[in-house]
Amino acid sequence: MFHLVVDTETSLQLLEEHHAAELFGLVDRNRSSLREWLPWLDQNTDVDQTRAFIRASLRQHASRNGFASGLRHRGALVGVLGLHAIDWPNRTTSLGYWLDESHRGRGLVTKGCAALIDHVFGELGLHRVEIACAALNVRSCAVPERVGFSREGLLRQREWLYDHFVDHVLYAMLASEWSERRPR
Repeated sequence: MFHLVVDTETSLQLLEEHHAAELFGLVDRNRSSLREWLPWLDQNTDVDQTRAFIRASLRQHASRNGFASGLRHRGALVGVLGLHAIDWPNRTTSLGYWLDESHRGRGLVTKGCAALIDHVFGELGLHRVEIACAALNVRSCAVPERVGFSREGLLRQREWLYDHFVDHVLYAMLASEWSERRPR
């Protein structure tokens, strides 16, 4: 199964069905802060829905078309980093992430993204990775900026977020750039 060491206290681990209760608890504790930026909270209201999400992610992983990994810090599940669908003919994918409110501001997502990007370019041999963030989500936009992604543009009214549209900022990194910019 997929497992990446981020640092001595942090790792990325493929989410499996036995993580459903733990993941649902984390989502539920962070529901109000996550709802500000993520559109799927109303479709995740019980552990069975979380289990279904994990099953779908495992099918994605089995077909080499992305996955969701749990971000673990000091053994505790503190967030999720996902590799979205892979466009194999163009060797492109995108990343998504969210983090427990009490663990924000520690660089965990930034380091997790760097480790995942190493995997994407190294193990998977992809050419391009994108990250799209709500334009007003300053914390989320800071991640690709810290990792060295290029800001490519503004996607106007890209996502319906409960009762309004939000703009997204599109960031991208190419494999050739990553080898030059990789955070040490």
